[in-house]
Amino acid sequence: SVELKVEMVGLHEKRLRKCLSKLKGIEKVEVDGNSDKVIVTGYAHRNKILKAIRRGGLKAEFWSAHNEFLNAYAVATASNYGAFRFNNFNFF
Repeated sequence: SVELKVEMVGLHEKRLRKCLSKLKGIEKVEVDGNSDKVIVTGYAHRNKILKAIRRGGLKAEFWSAHNEFLNAYAVATASNYGAFRFNNFNFF
């Protein structure tokens, strides 16, 4: 299985599934829209999966522990403050 961080905005889940359906060896695709995490299970090479998603026009990268840390920090901070603020500019 391959874990990817994919920018999911709007109806990108349908586009993502269409891109991955063209690859042989993929058995299951799990999408978590809240954390922008996609888990692909199957026998396809991880670089081919990433390349297929990028060809479909989506921004993607391999999921890492660093991404999980940033996501947990963003959720915790957003729940406390409502939004990130830095020098009077909103980031979220």
